[in-house]
Amino acid sequence: MKAMPTEIAEVLHIVPACHQDARGHFAETYSRSALEPFGVAADFVQDNLSFSRRQGTVRGLHFQAPPYAQAKLVRCSSGSILDVAVDIRYGSPTFGAHVTRVLSAQNMHQLFVPAGFAHGFSTLSPNTEVLYKIDANYAPQYERGIRFDDPDLAIDWQLGNDPAFLSDRDRDLPKFTALPPVFTFADMTEVSECLS
Repeated sequence: MKAMPTEIAEVLHIVPACHQDARGHFAETYSRSALEPFGVAADFVQDNLSFSRRQGTVRGLHFQAPPYAQAKLVRCSSGSILDVAVDIRYGSPTFGAHVTRVLSAQNMHQLFVPAGFAHGFSTLSPNTEVLYKIDANYAPQYERGIRFDDPDLAIDWQLGNDPAFLSDRDRDLPKFTALPPVFTFADMTEVSECLS
C-alpha cells in the first residue's frame, strides 16, 4: 500500500497493492500499520456505503463539527467518482483550497480526508457505490455542509454541461463565506502533534 500527500499535505492519496492471477485479484484496502507512518492515527468506528443510480449525482460538501468531527477513508467499489476535500480550517495556508481525485472500482485508489475538511463527490458513471470509513459516529445535530457549486471554491465536478443531481438538503446548503470558524488550523495542528 502506498500513501502520497496531495496538494494539501494532510489529505492522502492511497494506492493499495493489487495482486492478480487467473482467478481475479486481491487487494488490502485498509491497514492501520501501513498508514500510521503517514500520520493517519484514525480509530475508525463505522463503515458507510453510498449507492447512486445516476451519473452526475453530487453528494456534499459535508462535515461534522467538533466534538464529532470525522476523518474519512474513501474508496469506490463500483463505478467511479470525483472525490473532493475542501480545507475549512481557519488560518490554514490552504484555507478554501481543495483536492480532487478520481476514485474507481478499476483503479482502487482511495482518499484519506482528515477532520477539518469538507468532503463530497460526484459520480462519473451510473450505478456507483462508495464505501468509506469514519472515525466518529454520526451525530446529526453536528452535521454541517457547504454548497457544492459555490463560485468562491471553483470546484470542477466534471459534470460537463449537465446539471448536478442533488438532494434537497444539499441544494440548500450555505455558501463557503457563510461558514463560521468551526475548525482552526492552530487547534488542528496541536491535535495532530499530540497524536504523533
